[in-house]
Amino acid sequence: MKIANRMQKLSPSLTLAITALGKDLKAQGKDILSFSAGEPDFDTPQVIKDAAINALNSGHTKYTAVEGIVQVKKAVVKKLNRDHNLNYEAKDIIVSNGAKHSLFNLFQAVLDEGDEVIIPIPYWVTYPEQVKYSGGIPVFIHTDDTNNFKITAQQLKDAITKKTKVLILNTPSNPSGAIYSKEELEKIGKVLKTTNILVFSDEMYEKIIYDNKKFTAVAQINKDMFERTITINGLSKSVAMTGWRFGYLASVKSDLIKAMIKLQGQVTSNINTITQYAAIDALEGKANEDIEMMRVEFERRRDFAVEKFNKIKGLTCLNPQGAFYLFINIKAVSNDSMKFAADLLEQKGVALIPGLAFGLEGYIRFSFATDLKSIEDGIQRIKDFVEK
Repeated sequence: MKIANRMQKLSPSLTLAITALGKDLKAQGKDILSFSAGEPDFDTPQVIKDAAINALNSGHTKYTAVEGIVQVKKAVVKKLNRDHNLNYEAKDIIVSNGAKHSLFNLFQAVLDEGDEVIIPIPYWVTYPEQVKYSGGIPVFIHTDDTNNFKITAQQLKDAITKKTKVLILNTPSNPSGAIYSKEELEKIGKVLKTTNILVFSDEMYEKIIYDNKKFTAVAQINKDMFERTITINGLSKSVAMTGWRFGYLASVKSDLIKAMIKLQGQVTSNINTITQYAAIDALEGKANEDIEMMRVEFERRRDFAVEKFNKIKGLTCLNPQGAFYLFINIKAVSNDSMKFAADLLEQKGVALIPGLAFGLEGYIRFSFATDLKSIEDGIQRIKDFVEK
């Protein structure tokens, strides 16, 4: 059987593959410590579980509107207004099966063959793959730890061509944890002002912020940025709801929302009905104490891990301002992050993601979304491996 040509454009997710390999090895009885998954180790807050149980017991088990029930869309509208002073209406919102699904809908609805999408490096592994699958051309802007893994307005200006359709911003970033300040976003906004370029702003980690930093949503910079920005978010990371599959998208471009609803209607229809009702409580802030508890613990783990890694000769890492990853520079030890990660897994039973998966060789991603004892043991194994 011949597989469709478009599938040749698509590469498997390296993060999911390594996470699965680590689990398989552990199931075989091997001593494996995995720091590869982008998933909180905390359970979903009880208030969310109770809301789901109540939805079940109330008979909310049928189809809903493709774009989501009115109640959950209104909860998204209120959340965006409360947190970022953004004024949307329910018709501007569509909920999907996680933010990955929201992005897929977007790329499919927006991109024509040959359209260019600007993607800062390092990037979340899914961005270039979905762009290529949708017929677009990824255009990469290089960053590294010397500029805090953030693009400048000048770099953006230099990358724009007549074919540029979209700029992707991910703040806080997976894998680097970098956050764009209001001033940095304003400069980016000035570059975009005379163009028709859309901004896809992935803000999945907005609640996981450290050092009393203030998060600025891309759409809140000014009226022009509000109108050109499509905000993608969800509850997987901040509320530990990875398996519930709740993502949402906000845009005042009605024709775009309609196109995505049409597409989703022919692919998945509505997302899980019970998840939608449970998500209302999360969006309304009923799990805020749990979110803060998780954030504080993530910050404690970050501080511990950064200090330990920077004491290992040959490794350096910045202090991430958000998310729950360290993006560690291994160039003094190895320029082959795939081999480094493979050898580390084989010799020491530690699973990490090579920087190559995120478009940046010479780095590895370490997730500290696991318990402190495992982090301590894992770093010691990494230290032994590097010194050997």
